[in-house]
Amino acid sequence: MISKTFRGGIHPYYGKELAASRETEKLPLPDQFFVSLEQHIGAPVKLLVKKGDEVKAGQLIAEAGGFVSANIHAPTSGKVTSTDPVDHVSGRKVPAVTIKADGNDEWVDLEPVDSPESADPKTLLDAIRRAGVVGMGGASFPTHVKLSPPDDKPIDTLILNGAECEPYLTADHRIMVEKPREVLLGALLEARILGASRLFIGVEDNKPDAIKALEDEVEGLQLPENIKEISVVPLETKYPQGSEKQLIKAITDRNVPVKGLPMDVGVVVSNVATCYAVWDAVYNGRPVIERIVTVTGRGVVEPGNYWVRIGTPVSHLIEAAGGYEDDAAKLIIGGPMMGFAQGTDAVPTMKSTNGVLVQTRDEVQGPDFAPCIRCARCVEVCPMNLPPFLLAAAAEAGRYDVLDQDVLFSCVECGSCAYVCPSRRPLVQFIRMGKAYFRGQKKGK
Repeated sequence: MISKTFRGGIHPYYGKELAASRETEKLPLPDQFFVSLEQHIGAPVKLLVKKGDEVKAGQLIAEAGGFVSANIHAPTSGKVTSTDPVDHVSGRKVPAVTIKADGNDEWVDLEPVDSPESADPKTLLDAIRRAGVVGMGGASFPTHVKLSPPDDKPIDTLILNGAECEPYLTADHRIMVEKPREVLLGALLEARILGASRLFIGVEDNKPDAIKALEDEVEGLQLPENIKEISVVPLETKYPQGSEKQLIKAITDRNVPVKGLPMDVGVVVSNVATCYAVWDAVYNGRPVIERIVTVTGRGVVEPGNYWVRIGTPVSHLIEAAGGYEDDAAKLIIGGPMMGFAQGTDAVPTMKSTNGVLVQTRDEVQGPDFAPCIRCARCVEVCPMNLPPFLLAAAAEAGRYDVLDQDVLFSCVECGSCAYVCPSRRPLVQFIRMGKAYFRGQKKGK
């Protein structure tokens, strides 16, 4: 079968061989957890605990502050020692709950949904909302909101995003190989909520074991009446194949309009790890307090994949991977294309943390860059058909009056442009500056 793809994109060094074959291990619990209260896109949460409170694993410690918001739960049992701000992957300090673990890992009573296969969509949605499920691929958009499109946006297609096109990361790969049935059962729940009749699982063709595992499970599934078509779709290994609009184009040949959303073309895209979290919430009643995280790069001794409780300090993951190599130079939360460089490994993991990457000195690009030479290589690879060099130049010069906001905000910040730039210009960073300016203007700042 010919692997499907999209226009543009790049083929960076993927580095997935460092961790792809490493079976997922349970990470030992740290002594302290730092649970950020900024775990999702949307309204802030309402804190429910205070210093000195005793909590149990799975206990609700902060409730959603609105419809577009998500509950947050304690990752283990212990005592709340602080509600002061802690370091965040964004570089800011944000409100958080610090929990000193008691070592017992005592859980609250869980409430799975009775007869999930026949439960009505409202019951399923409520279980997903209670569990605090968000997009686990990095976007962290509340899943119950994504699964509640307006009535005038009927959904006929659900796409599972198993592309994991970001270099080095293998967390999604491992969950597809190790938990294919759970992923598919979660997807069927999502499809039933949406009323979708078609279900596609997009996986890059550099993951043949994941494709086979999913295909084997699809063959053995007893499909509900609403599903008329289901298939695993091999995708060309090309970055950013996992970007929503590119994934939809590759699999369905539908074009999401500028300023539009997938639901505008009858599609919802859900990450495979999100589908697993949906299954866990519905079948087991477990909230999102744990996920697979890849710890990788040539800057760590023993790359691997781990089941990690939310709020675990990144330093604890590095220790599990054997520590830093002598020439370790750069720590990134996420992958090298869209991740965020860190100044400390004291930052905690979050629901959206899919990887921790450590690069060596010879892999790190210096801060110097040259003027744009108008080669247009960035235009050739841009998956959104944008002129990144023009957007970046205007933002760099502070010429916001000539920036078209529709074009600017169409950028998905994949980093393909910066990757191919011969002048090594930080194009994505300049574009982010432009977006930040207009967001500030909107807020009246």
